[in-house]
Amino acid sequence: MNTRNDAAQSNEAMTTTSSGTKQSRRQKVALVTGASRGIGASVARQLARAGVDVAINYRSKAPRADEVAQEVRSLGREAILVQADITNARENARMFEQIDDYWGWLDILILNASGGLEQDKAQDYAMQLNLVAQVDLATKAQALMRPGGRIVFVTSHLAHFHGQQAGLGAYDCVAESKRAGEDALRRMLPELEAKGIGLIVVSSDLIDGTITPKLLERQSRGIIQARRQAVGALPTVDEFAAAIVEGALDRDLVSGLTIFVGSTEPSQL
Repeated sequence: MNTRNDAAQSNEAMTTTSSGTKQSRRQKVALVTGASRGIGASVARQLARAGVDVAINYRSKAPRADEVAQEVRSLGREAILVQADITNARENARMFEQIDDYWGWLDILILNASGGLEQDKAQDYAMQLNLVAQVDLATKAQALMRPGGRIVFVTSHLAHFHGQQAGLGAYDCVAESKRAGEDALRRMLPELEAKGIGLIVVSSDLIDGTITPKLLERQSRGIIQARRQAVGALPTVDEFAAAIVEGALDRDLVSGLTIFVGSTEPSQL
């Protein structure tokens, strides 16, 4: 039963999920893209600990996504798997239909999935993933998001400061596309704020244990160690995820704010 457009329903109204669970419409629901591993999986777990139900997006790693869903449920929250290659607009539409069918609303969209260093993709893949797909998701999500909702765009210092600070040659195409994605989302701020939806950007230094530094290390040996020597310990997956969750849940944060994790010194990037 979908009650989101029924003005006669109060915030205290109950709705029935497809699993038969009765839920208050005060319950917060989040969609986390790229949630089958790494940062996205940690965000899903931390949101669950904060009392948020989670739709776990994945592209192809269903068993890993299911493990994350089981962890969310073990923490007492609802979780569903929503498969979609986010560069496919039809799959994105289907993903939001699943969320609509299950909960009937959405409060938090975590734009975590990204990439562009893959060698088997089209030349414009980075832009399709980090720009076009992000705008498509933010646009489609608005139909389900309630006033007070929050979109969090996950990025890196190399992307956020692209064109202002020295970068890494191997990562430039990704940095350019993610900066373009951030800029496009910021242009949506008036539209989002008119609907009571906030946008927060969370940017980090290289993160220990994630795929991007590993791929960069293959192309530029010693880059991770050099960064550690320059700034000390790099942020961990869980530390970065905690900042993303803060961006999603802290009502005192002003829409358009950027949260920085790790060093941002120009001489160290």
